[in-house]
Order: sequence, then structure tokens, then C-alpha cells
Amino acid sequence: MDRMIYLSMAGAKASMQRQDVLANNLANVSTNGFRAELAAFRAVPVRGDGASTRAYALETTIGYNPDPGAITPTGRNLDVAMKDKAWLAVQALDGTEAYTRAGALDVNSEGLLVQRNGLQVMGDGGPISVPPNSELTIGSDGTVSAKGPTGRPTAIGRLKLVTSEGPLTRGTDGLFRAADGDLPADPAARLQDGALEGSNVSPVETMVAMISASRQFEQQMKLLQIAQTQGQQSAKLLGSST
Repeated sequence: MDRMIYLSMAGAKASMQRQDVLANNLANVSTNGFRAELAAFRAVPVRGDGASTRAYALETTIGYNPDPGAITPTGRNLDVAMKDKAWLAVQALDGTEAYTRAGALDVNSEGLLVQRNGLQVMGDGGPISVPPNSELTIGSDGTVSAKGPTGRPTAIGRLKLVTSEGPLTRGTDGLFRAADGDLPADPAARLQDGALEGSNVSPVETMVAMISASRQFEQQMKLLQIAQTQGQQSAKLLGSST
């Protein structure tokens, strides 16, 4: 009886955790450069006398879906979409270097090139300072050029584009980092200007997965109810026999 309860409880908890991951993915279906989070579970046996047959299903993070999202042309000079395995380096709120595929850029009040959310974009030589009243263009290799009143474009920096052979680690801030520290700039990395990469989350597949997880949760709860009913019936039989 208690084994059924353990199995049902672990299954219900796993279904709830899966729902959380799917709900987060669905909420970011319109987030530029978002990578769908993948959820998996592993069986962990309970240690102790009399518990050798018990096992919990614990969530384990296996990473994210690396497939690229759809690229949508915007015609805006400061919109860039990274190609292939390229990532854009930014400075996170904690001061560390992090990486993202979201390429909607802007110029802040201090004249620095930043993301739309305010995070400072990293260049090969540090922050990229934009001259006042300049029109910016970004080349496919990440070179940022400013055209002033003279009409002549001048290179003012180059976006730090990196590539990683292995998977990166997603932080709680939604940015990605390498396990071995900051990655070096990759001269071969390329981007597409005047475009943005969308999320790689499939709304239809995610909704179907959420329905499946919901049904699995209901099945686990029914098993708990069955275990409760059987326990009550067993208690009545034991009570009547005495």
C-alpha cells in the first residue's frame, strides 16, 4: 500500500514540475532568442532500513533546445540575428559576462550600445561608445560603424560574438554562461543585420505536452485516492476481525 502511495506522490510531483517548465516555455514563445528549456527526471532510491524498494522521481536539468528560432526581417539598423552557433556577449546585472541570442539593440542616455532591456553589449575591446547624433550600421561580422554629419561611416567597435562547442548553462536571469569562464571572441562568427531571431518554442507542441502532463497528474491523484480507499477498507476488515 505505501509503495503505491510513494509511486503516486512521486509521479504527481514530477508532472507538476513538468508543467512549470512547459508553462515557462509557453510564456516566452514571443521572446526573441529564447531557447526552450528541456525537463527530465531521474529515479533516486530512498536509503534506509525497509526503504530499499522506494524511489523518488527527481527533476534533472538536461539543458535547452539548441535549435535556432525563425529569423524575421525588421529593417531596423540595430536589430541583429546571430547565425549558426554564434552568441552575443553582454554584461549581466551582476557584472559578469553572459551570452544571449536576443539582438534588439539600442543606445542609452550615456551613449553606450545596450540591449533593449538595458544590458550593456560587450565589444571586442570593451563597451561600445556611440558618438552623438550618429547613424549606426552593423556589419555581418559584428563591426559597428557610425555615420556622423560628414556622411562618412567610421568603425567604432565590433560586437563580441562567441561560439561554444558544448552547451552553455542558463542562469536564473535567463542569460547563458560557459562552465569554464568567459569565451573568447570568434572572428568567424556571423550575424544578420536588420533582423531578429524568434523563440524556438513551438506553441502547439507545448500545449499538447501541457495537456498530457495534466492528464498524467490526474491519473496519479486517482491512484492516491485508490490507495486511500483500499487503506480504509483494510482498516475496516482488521477492525471487524478483532
